[in-house]
Amino acid sequence: MAKLSGGENFPIYFGAKPELFKIAGDLRVYMTKSERLLWAQLRKRKLLRFKFRRQHPFHEIILDFFCYDAKLSIEVDGAIHNDFYQKERDRERTFILKKFGITELRFSNWEVENQIEIVLDKIIEYLQRCSLPPRGGRVGKGG
Repeated sequence: MAKLSGGENFPIYFGAKPELFKIAGDLRVYMTKSERLLWAQLRKRKLLRFKFRRQHPFHEIILDFFCYDAKLSIEVDGAIHNDFYQKERDRERTFILKKFGITELRFSNWEVENQIEIVLDKIIEYLQRCSLPPRGGRVGKGG
């Protein structure tokens, strides 16, 4: 359980419906190139020992990457996110996440593919402001 900004608890999936878990499983199989590149850096507690989940069902949405301990969502945006309708949906997602006290970091595919070190530095900067991660795992970027 995690605490909402008002102090109340919420479970890690916060009421995600079973069909959302199926979709998330499919998305894990068909990750984009950018998602695979970033996942290689986040998985197995490689980043400051924080555990990340990929394609994580949460409430009514699926988060590209989610760190429960840091209350952090990381989204990797392709060209579709430049579309007006998609920008509106992204704003709604951000609003939902804020309501639950979750910070959202967004990066474009281009940033992940061409500036991975800068992306990781921004994530690390956020994680360093969080509580200490659970024991175990490695310290630093990439192991």
